[in-house]
Amino acid sequence: MHSTRRAALALALASPALAQPQWPSRPVRMLIPYPPGGPTDILGRIVAQRLTLDLGQPFVAENRAGAGGSIGAEAVARAAADGSTFLVNASAHVIVPHMVRLPFDAMADFAPVTMIAAVPLILVVPVSSPARDVAGLVAWLRQNPAARSYASSSNGGAPHLAGEMFRLQSGLDLQHIPYRGSGQALPDLVSGQVGLMFDSMASSADLVREGRLRALAVSTDERVPAFPNLPTMREAGFPDYEITTWYGIWAPARTAPAIVGAMHHAVAAALRHPETMARLGALGAIPGGQPPETFARFAARENKRYARLVREAGIRAE
Repeated sequence: MHSTRRAALALALASPALAQPQWPSRPVRMLIPYPPGGPTDILGRIVAQRLTLDLGQPFVAENRAGAGGSIGAEAVARAAADGSTFLVNASAHVIVPHMVRLPFDAMADFAPVTMIAAVPLILVVPVSSPARDVAGLVAWLRQNPAARSYASSSNGGAPHLAGEMFRLQSGLDLQHIPYRGSGQALPDLVSGQVGLMFDSMASSADLVREGRLRALAVSTDERVPAFPNLPTMREAGFPDYEITTWYGIWAPARTAPAIVGAMHHAVAAALRHPETMARLGALGAIPGGQPPETFARFAARENKRYARLVREAGIRAE
């Protein structure tokens, strides 16, 4: 990452001091605005399972997919602000509003709680692809226009912007094929129906390890421990390429600070549990857990950064 970007993430991922949370004796819903199987779903369920074990009451991960994540997000924005409903969403939460008009305000209608993790994107292709590296992929696509399609987990998510960044910097005329989540896109990628995808490492890592997908590069400016031999896009010949996706938790805007604080402390403790850290590490994820006010400042900076990127690249919802 650029030094300013690295500093911002380092600040956002600072570990807070933990306090004992207080919770009502009823199930807490954690709405995931995408179908099962994608990175938001995977990370949300990891946290929900740990919270249930740590606090001795149900934290229920509930998929509420549709409209690029806006259906689930709107449900949380309109939910009672009593600590019974939270949103688990990716960085698309601050990207999509710059592409489409939404029935809610992504910044004003939510109270930021904390980040779950920051996760590199990984450039993956079907194992049937002749490309063995990024240069080979570009050469193959130049000679084969029919293969110039890339999948993404949704319109407006970081994988979509990563694909557009690759399109602009490679000069290739790529066709964007949006899906309703990584869980929907990956089967088509594995079967070769689409040519490539920048996906969250959280959902693609196991497919790469199993030999069902081939990884060519990571989107960060530094290599990641989960795949130390995998080059960065910069090393692969794209010196201006860098993008990271991140996942966070939000409450309805009117939620009392005490409830937001309790959720923050509970999630921070869950992320520091050795089992959770091991599971996140296998996904190439950098654990979060920063205080609500720090996460709020980070999300606001990301909101401005992506607004500029969407405008400069001329990206529109499809």
